[in-house]
Amino acid sequence: MAPNKQNCRSKFSSIFSDGFLFAGGSIVALLVVWAFWSFMTTSPNTDPSFFTPTSKKSTLETPADPVSPGFNLRYDPPDQTFYDDPDLGYTMEKPIENWDEKRRQWLKLHPSFIPGAEKRVMMVSGSQSTPCKNPIGDHLLLRFFKNKVDYCRIHGYDIFYNNILLQPKMWSFWAKMPAVKAAMIAHPESEWIWWVDSDAAFTDMDFTLPLDRYKAHNFVVHGWEKLIYEQQSWTSINAGVFLIRNCQWSMDLMEAWAKMGPQSPDYDKWGEILRTTFKDKIFQESDDQSGLAYLLLKEKEKWGNKIYVEGEYYFEGYWVEIVGSLDNITDKYLGIEKGEPRLRRRHAERVSESYVKVWEEHLKDAGYGRYSWRRPFITHFTGCQPCSGDHNQMYSGETCFDAMQKALNFADNQVLRKYGYMHKDLLGSSSVFPVPFDFPA
Repeated sequence: MAPNKQNCRSKFSSIFSDGFLFAGGSIVALLVVWAFWSFMTTSPNTDPSFFTPTSKKSTLETPADPVSPGFNLRYDPPDQTFYDDPDLGYTMEKPIENWDEKRRQWLKLHPSFIPGAEKRVMMVSGSQSTPCKNPIGDHLLLRFFKNKVDYCRIHGYDIFYNNILLQPKMWSFWAKMPAVKAAMIAHPESEWIWWVDSDAAFTDMDFTLPLDRYKAHNFVVHGWEKLIYEQQSWTSINAGVFLIRNCQWSMDLMEAWAKMGPQSPDYDKWGEILRTTFKDKIFQESDDQSGLAYLLLKEKEKWGNKIYVEGEYYFEGYWVEIVGSLDNITDKYLGIEKGEPRLRRRHAERVSESYVKVWEEHLKDAGYGRYSWRRPFITHFTGCQPCSGDHNQMYSGETCFDAMQKALNFADNQVLRKYGYMHKDLLGSSSVFPVPFDFPA
């Protein structure tokens, strides 16, 4: 493989769970130049000419969209781009080549999208196209979707929610791949595509992805390297939440990964290979999680060195070990607010991130992950199957339902506080009270 496909970083830097499982004058000029330089030194696009618009038409010929300050959403120059290539395919069967150059060219023609591009995140999620079999399934999926929209709004991320099998042969957990690839092509301005399963909820609305940690990597997944390389377990990672860089390396990874899926003539063969490789895998079917673990285990030099296995915090956390601690975490956070006037101050939702540093002053000893009293970042309801209702028999449907309501209300309280309300109880989804001034002091 060519070097540019192996490493999308420059030398200067670094669903469908359940059913179908992010003015004036010289000052402006200086800021723009600085932003362009910042992007150049942290992105795969290192050619200085990349930052010189090739079109003779200026992006100032049409006014910037007032809804999205900084982005010129009303200007698309007539210059040819990859979108004009009749051979370009959005499907998994049509590989894309030279994607880094294609993205680079598009951004040169749309310079208003360059500032901040190296940390721009696009979230993708989705569910099935038909009504849920579980009577409350559609309600639960709506609440999970609202949770993701809340998180994206607070942090300025775009979100694409898909409820169609873009490629019918890629069903169940494989359905995420066509959606992720399509999002990469549809959003060349985004450096990262963030897949989050429909049954995963953000339970810390303040936490942001530590992207600097991943500057030398192109893919982030939750898991434990010891389980991958020593115990060779198919549960060593969870592919229900992952972060993938929008670059050629990622296109190549998804191509290799998808070859294990149900649209492949080797699907049954891969089922046998994965079952043989991972002795604890209890079903014969080839699945996305085992497939990714296989690439990590067997092709580490090719893929593994660019994949960050995140186990330090709840990039996605198993709900069974989280939900029981939410009441205690709530009490801990309220206790911090009682003693910290800065955190009791009412403020606009748009500036929520400015209070994170204050919180961190008081969370130094909270820890991360299991046994921590820090809010878990993402709580994943693996096995609960809210749409079909065919939950794991290890626990009852009522246990799953109560746990989901509790986690979603726990997250919702963090949002509602900015609007002056809170839930009275984490199990009371429809009951709220007006938050008094200087609460909780």
